[in-house]
Amino acid sequence: MSGSVPQVWIAASNGRDMIRADAIVIVCLDGGGRVTAQLHDEAKVSVTLVDGSAGVHPPADFHRQLLRAVAELADSSGAQLVRADRDDRGWHWITEPL
Repeated sequence: MSGSVPQVWIAASNGRDMIRADAIVIVCLDGGGRVTAQLHDEAKVSVTLVDGSAGVHPPADFHRQLLRAVAELADSSGAQLVRADRDDRGWHWITEPL
């Protein structure tokens, strides 16, 4: 990313790894409730962003909600992190500055 474009990062489901949003070419939500992102490298690496298989599945449009959050953050200043969270209200994306 250039120095003038804000960096948007997405936290992986393991809680340790972060993926730069502009490295993603495909975001998928499978029938098991898992949201994965395929990166644009030559190895076609996929990263799990949400592992909904161990409990309540995210909503059917959860991957679209992620794209909406990333698009909104692209207009913000500074580096931002997007991460999935599940509480008593269900699944949602949380954004925070890095």
